[in-house]
Amino acid sequence: MRFKGLDLNLLVALDVLLEEANVSRAAQRLHLSQPATSAALRRLRAWFGDPLLTPHGKRLMLTSYALRLRPQLTQLLAGIDAFTSQPALFDPATAHRRFRIAMSDYLANVVLGPLTNAIAGTAPGIEIEIVTPDDSVGELLERGEIDLIIAPQEFISPRNPTRLLLEEHHVVAGWTGNPLMHAPLTPEAFAAAGHVSVRLGRITRLTYAEAQLRALGVTRREELIVPAFALVPDLLVGTMRLGIMHERLARRAARRTDITIAQLPFPFAPMREVAQFHRARSDDAGLLWLFDELDRIVAADDAAQSLLDCPETR
Repeated sequence: MRFKGLDLNLLVALDVLLEEANVSRAAQRLHLSQPATSAALRRLRAWFGDPLLTPHGKRLMLTSYALRLRPQLTQLLAGIDAFTSQPALFDPATAHRRFRIAMSDYLANVVLGPLTNAIAGTAPGIEIEIVTPDDSVGELLERGEIDLIIAPQEFISPRNPTRLLLEEHHVVAGWTGNPLMHAPLTPEAFAAAGHVSVRLGRITRLTYAEAQLRALGVTRREELIVPAFALVPDLLVGTMRLGIMHERLARRAARRTDITIAQLPFPFAPMREVAQFHRARSDDAGLLWLFDELDRIVAADDAAQSLLDCPETR
């Protein structure tokens, strides 16, 4: 198809070429031969009147014009994808769709099982794919390659809208045989203990808990640093180590692992987990249905926890 004489398929090729800055890798992603991809680049150069990619040593570099084009192109393709991929109505009973969601393993533990169980009978054609959050998820959302990012509000870009999913508190977790877990925990004892902590992303990224500790000026002795929240409980068992955990995840772990939990010995602001979606998909009926399902899962979990905390139920 052409728009004002431009083959619109070339825009897809341009997007990949600018991302890869390498004709061979772009050809592989586009499922084209290298000569065909080179021909597409020549046509794009002729249309825009700019080299777009120029040699720099053994590499290709984006020209200043290409750098200006790239964010506009990303937004344009994301809008086209949203426009063409959503039907006027969304019927979960008959819909066939895969939702790709970037979320931590903490959230996957808390909501993924209940979510898939809840929709198994009512939405058999719906698939959920979890993408590990890393430093590229914002770009993936802009490009339309994922549907949602669910993360602490502080780590979310303001460029796209969000919805609050849940508020989470943090607790101290430790082995049931750890004496620190059976006496009032002081800030001094907390800081002196060995800890299991978590880092996320290819580039070392602080978790919400670590960012809060630094803001409070609290330091701790990190004996182990792991890439997933779910690894923490097993690494506490049989040791004198402590770990800061999300309360929902810690309570689940305490039911299957020999750990116990306690309140942090200093004020700790609750974490607001928000779901971010692309601004072009604000009226995506499928996403709106998914939000409703997630809201129900979280509400049911909060209600169940309230019953467990109620003295009459113990």
